[in-house]
Amino acid sequence: MTPTADTGREWTFLSNHGHVLIHLNRFPESRIRDIAEAVGITDRSAQAILADLEEAGYVTITRVGRRNSYKVNPGSKFRHPSEASKPISSLLKIFS
Repeated sequence: MTPTADTGREWTFLSNHGHVLIHLNRFPESRIRDIAEAVGITDRSAQAILADLEEAGYVTITRVGRRNSYKVNPGSKFRHPSEASKPISSLLKIFS
């Protein structure tokens, strides 16, 4: 992340949850290590985020042999009240 000129604080527009969701939409066969590296987080953080996304219904995790396959549910709605009527597919389209 790059500090802003006026505050020196680092921030981004998307949360790590958003970055993981976008990554899984592009690369559904990713390993946790791949996800963590792409997003810039630890493996443990990636596992926790995957659990959150699965529990909320944004991602379905299927075991295929020794690996997992991830399917993003593009019809899921955003969680924030101001976007709650919009499906996450609108975000995924921007980054696909």
